[in-house]
Amino acid sequence: MTRATTYRQPWLHSAIFDMVFIVLPGFMALAVTFLLPDVYKTTDTTSLAGWVVLILLIDVAHVYSTLFRTYMDRERLAKNRVLYTIVPVACYATSVLLYALGPLVFWRVLAYLAVYHFVRQQYGFMRLYARQDSRPDAYMRIDSVAIYAATLYPLVYWHCTPGRNFNWFVAGDFIIQDLALVRQLAGYGYIGIIGTYLLKELVSYRQFRTFNLPKNLIIAGTCMSWYFGIVYFNGDMVFTLLNVVAHGVPYMALIWMYRQKEAGYPVTSIVSRRLPQFTLLFFLLTIVAFAYLEEGLWDGLVWKEHSQIFGIFQALPMVHSKELLALLVPLLSLPQTTHYVLDGYIWKKPRK
Repeated sequence: MTRATTYRQPWLHSAIFDMVFIVLPGFMALAVTFLLPDVYKTTDTTSLAGWVVLILLIDVAHVYSTLFRTYMDRERLAKNRVLYTIVPVACYATSVLLYALGPLVFWRVLAYLAVYHFVRQQYGFMRLYARQDSRPDAYMRIDSVAIYAATLYPLVYWHCTPGRNFNWFVAGDFIIQDLALVRQLAGYGYIGIIGTYLLKELVSYRQFRTFNLPKNLIIAGTCMSWYFGIVYFNGDMVFTLLNVVAHGVPYMALIWMYRQKEAGYPVTSIVSRRLPQFTLLFFLLTIVAFAYLEEGLWDGLVWKEHSQIFGIFQALPMVHSKELLALLVPLLSLPQTTHYVLDGYIWKKPRK
């Protein structure tokens, strides 16, 4: 029996689960993008319904899914109590200091921390799906360079191209300069890296007669969602759709899958009266409730932008004091900053 006939694709749970919730969300978001009206592809316009689905129900909600692998996991909480205490305290203290230096300083640092988190997630998924590959080290390095190029080239393009109709958090959070030569050289480098990766995959297949489907789809999906969301289109709705869906949905799926596996409960548990904490309904309602509460406080105290959705929070006074904002904004963003930092720890394999 040849190796090709015995090769099993390295799914994390199953082909259907992984494809629907981890591998394909970026592709599905891209398909939706081409169906959007032109106004959403080239302007800073985002519909209210789009904001609710993309920001509230996916982007903010995925932050709170981390709770199920940290503070709501009794075993992990017991083992990492000091870490889980120090991280939010340190994040809040640092954020207050940054905001005191200037609101834009705070938002800029937070934006680049978020970028690092988003880039590393794509690398992490690629490595998960390459965990069983027995390939030369040079092949593995090409995989790593390719996944980083898929995210970093669009970011370089963004930083070198004024006039983008979207921001990461707030206007001016990225340092933008009109650097046409850098933009051009980065494009050539990007084409060279992707070309090298494709050539490596062809040579690898001829050598081993195996093809790692999910790993290649992760790299392809990252290339397409980041390129079209940042470089090809220039619309806030498109950027948010491709950025948030390709990041948030797989992250929530991964958290849910590992929580259920480690606890010995089926990933397909939808509802259960006896053990509600291990059901999908409880998981989704919890993260959405936290997301709604956080965004409601943001809207009531800081932004006052979505009164149609957060009507019960409109009675809160809008804070104008710079001193109070320096304490409030870091507090409201604490779940996000804690999520970014803790995510660097919760997926590390324990040392043997």
